[in-house]
Amino acid sequence: MKTKLLPLIISCALVGSSAHAQSLPNQSSAPISVAETIWQDDSKVMDAFISDLMAKMTLKEKIGQLDLQAGNGVLTGSYRNKDYVKQIKAGHVGAVFNTLGANRTRALQKIAVEETRLGIPLIFGYDVIHGHRTIFPISLGEAASWDLQAIQKSARVSAEEASAEGLHWTFAPMVDVSRDPRWGRISEGAGEDVYLGTQVALARVKGFQGDDLSKTDTIMATAKHYAVYGAAEGGRDYNSTDVSERTLRSIHLPPFKALVDAGVATFMTAFNDLNGVPATANKYLLDEILRKEWGFEGFVVTDYTAVEELVKHGFAKDSKHAAELAFNAGADMDMVGQNYFKHLEASVTENKVNIATIDKSVRRILEMKYRLGLFEDPYRYSDLSREKKVVLSQENLLAAQDVARKSMVLLKNDKQTLPLSHTLNSIALIGPLANSKADIIGSWAGAGDRKTQPVTVLEGLKAKLGKDVKINFAKGASYNYQSNSNKGFGAAMVAAKKSEVIVVVMGESQKMTGEASSRTSLTLPGNQLALLKELKKLNKPIVLVLMNGRPLSLNWANDNVDAILETWFSGTMGGHAIADVLLGDYNPSGKLPVSFPRNVGQIPVYHSMKSTGRPFNPSIPLKKQNYTSRYENLENTPLYAFGHGLSYSSFDYGEIKLSSDTMTMGGSIEASVKVTNTGQYDGEEVVQLYIQDLVGSATRPVKELKGFDKSMFKKGESKVITFTITEQDLAFYRQDMSFGAEAGEFKLFIGTASDNTQSKSFSLVEK
Repeated sequence: MKTKLLPLIISCALVGSSAHAQSLPNQSSAPISVAETIWQDDSKVMDAFISDLMAKMTLKEKIGQLDLQAGNGVLTGSYRNKDYVKQIKAGHVGAVFNTLGANRTRALQKIAVEETRLGIPLIFGYDVIHGHRTIFPISLGEAASWDLQAIQKSARVSAEEASAEGLHWTFAPMVDVSRDPRWGRISEGAGEDVYLGTQVALARVKGFQGDDLSKTDTIMATAKHYAVYGAAEGGRDYNSTDVSERTLRSIHLPPFKALVDAGVATFMTAFNDLNGVPATANKYLLDEILRKEWGFEGFVVTDYTAVEELVKHGFAKDSKHAAELAFNAGADMDMVGQNYFKHLEASVTENKVNIATIDKSVRRILEMKYRLGLFEDPYRYSDLSREKKVVLSQENLLAAQDVARKSMVLLKNDKQTLPLSHTLNSIALIGPLANSKADIIGSWAGAGDRKTQPVTVLEGLKAKLGKDVKINFAKGASYNYQSNSNKGFGAAMVAAKKSEVIVVVMGESQKMTGEASSRTSLTLPGNQLALLKELKKLNKPIVLVLMNGRPLSLNWANDNVDAILETWFSGTMGGHAIADVLLGDYNPSGKLPVSFPRNVGQIPVYHSMKSTGRPFNPSIPLKKQNYTSRYENLENTPLYAFGHGLSYSSFDYGEIKLSSDTMTMGGSIEASVKVTNTGQYDGEEVVQLYIQDLVGSATRPVKELKGFDKSMFKKGESKVITFTITEQDLAFYRQDMSFGAEAGEFKLFIGTASDNTQSKSFSLVEK
């Protein structure tokens, strides 16, 4: 029996429906089709099958289905249960984490199916975050592409590779909105914006799950971390969060709600507490909102050992109490901690956990196994021949190279320093990241190889330039925090002196970003900046190529180097992709999904901040703005704003034209702008639509992203880009916390970045 997922959506009531972009062909950011139901099932057949199965299960076997065990593959945490195979044989394990490969998963599945009393198959899960074996750019980098089809393709390739190795489930996408780049896991999400983050998350789920979850090249996706994990105090991972109901509903919940509507299979709880109650035992989040309000039908898994961590939170007195609190709150499956397995049987006997609640959770997990087709054929995913054919295929590698190119953001390009001239005879390639295979694929690279497969920048340039151009390479500096020696500077200076242009590859190590990698400084770590300053003394063109998983403070570099290319951590084919961009074989089209602050003291700084009763006016000198909301010694604006990104071409925006300057409740208006490629290169441009509600019953942001269109323009070509704005795009949580639009005056902005727009005004009126 095949079970189909209906097509995923790119809009939801909480965010407001997408301001639909219309343009001439070649639009690469087209929304994916809409559907509201989660699953199409022959529910009577499925329910009868599962009811019959559950009637045969003991309480211990039921509780076993709620247990996610750590397997014998890659270790992503400190927990390891040596007896997990014995527990599988006893029928006391529902899912296995960190075991992959067609042969390994088949062997464990064989035990579960052929050596247990009831033969219930296992679910195999793994962190397939930005690629499986073929590694794509980090998630923040993919979001910088603003290319939903490319992002969906990345997840599709990842699902194909992972499923061929016997995996059924990924713990992605992370949809936490974050406005604090000190937080290491900002690298795993889509940045600061609710609208963009929602679109990116939906594209990823569409790529992972497809339209039919029973197909063997799809895997279950997970909406994580529910909720508000991205707002940890001080940017310190695992720290507390405290937000108002308005902020919770307006900023942090919309991506999760959208994924429920789109049919995401599972949710994962967050490590943090929210307003005093840990998310893993937060009944308001897990039961009141997720189940009752939103109608989520999949199952909820905790994060790694999050149940037992309720004790360290000071929320539970011991692990048994923690298991009861988490399970009764709505967490169906315990990840690797075994607290449910150890304690819930006694808790049922003591009437602290209801057997009916156990049955509901078990049914949710068995339903997913049914939808995956595991009862029909438990070995269908563990396909050795498909594994050999699909994993790291040439097609997948080319896809990774293409997405990597699309993710890169040209931050600065004075005097058309880039692309590098094809008449060059020599290039100095300098920096600790210029030839680092281990770093270029970034953090949370799953099953990706860090030793042989990744292509470095040095390798990419050599492959492209051959022997025609001399590449003078020197590591020169170190990104290690304690590094203050200039020992490597001499070799770097020698390489630079005998070269026509200097390409410096600097940033963070992959271990400096991701989970448990918070930073209090956003400057280039180690002695990298010191070397950059020495290279500047040579008065030669300098191109700074960045590798990093978060926004950095780049004030000196912005003022002193000629060009800056943000490449994030670009994945397995990163070196080839970077060479393509540096040499002009690909025209960069990425835009920042997160603002780059001037320094840490500005955090949080983001484009959709609210005004104040004493707003700062950036057009007036800082010293003349007494008693406004400002800093004494620094501008309010970021160094690089959300949506910023240059091109080797140039784009001219005509005047915005509105179909009407009045919109009636329930109606719509269209906003159009003529965009022309006035440069010498074909290129893509991301046209961005922002809206401001000038007066509301609750204060409103100065600018909110409500739509975007990424289109290809041949040099000299013009296109009219049209956005449709509806009442839903103007809706928000009003003073009484009802959701809807209010009649009044609005400003509409269209441009190439959040700080580079033109505007028109319109009114929303009652019918």
